[in-house]
Amino acid sequence: MSLKAVLLDFNGVIIKDEPIHLKLIDEILLQENLQPQKPLERQTCLGRSDRAYFQDLLKHRGRLVTEEYLVQLLNRKAKAYVQELEKLEKLPLYSGIEDLIFQMRSQNLKLGLVSCALHQEIDTVLQRAKLNDVFHVIVAGDDIRTCKPQPEGYLLAVEKLNQAYPDLNLQSQECLAIEDTPDGIQAAKRAQMQVLGVANTYPFHMLQRQANWTVDYLTDLELERVREIFSQQDVKIVDSEC
Repeated sequence: MSLKAVLLDFNGVIIKDEPIHLKLIDEILLQENLQPQKPLERQTCLGRSDRAYFQDLLKHRGRLVTEEYLVQLLNRKAKAYVQELEKLEKLPLYSGIEDLIFQMRSQNLKLGLVSCALHQEIDTVLQRAKLNDVFHVIVAGDDIRTCKPQPEGYLLAVEKLNQAYPDLNLQSQECLAIEDTPDGIQAAKRAQMQVLGVANTYPFHMLQRQANWTVDYLTDLELERVREIFSQQDVKIVDSEC
């Protein structure tokens, strides 16, 4: 078995935008005459999709949540997110992401992005960061019905890569997912992928219990070492550092 594709999460792996999301969610709640987020709710927000988080917030505040109402809120937040990014002179990208992408491309690996963020948000960041031509496939929250920890997004990414590159004959086991949250790790593992956990959002020790490899920073990833382990078809490494 060889490593053929690397599938990256978006929020928490490519861009450090948690403060922006928390701010915008509070603004929308206040606009809807609802209480802003409580400290415990802010903690549970980490790594969750806006859809799931809004559903819980509204439910706990006694608000009836229809699909039409939820979509309206999600679109409003996505639009506000784009406006917030436009105010920034420099995007808060994680250190090492551009170098890592260069390494992966130089080794002819297919690159995918799998996120619960909407296309509008993702496209804005990638264009600003000049990464819009980097990914061979992008799966966003508006492409799927279920978000992480369900594996739908990762399975769809494999399907799309095989559609775009029929000779690739890609299997899930030939993909490495890069995630920063337990939900993301579980989604990739349920899709039968090996996972690199990067401690951008959760502590190293929490991710280490679940991921195949764990690093403090993207710059710590030794891609060649990972490829060597993939090439050893009968070897499975769990909870190791890279």
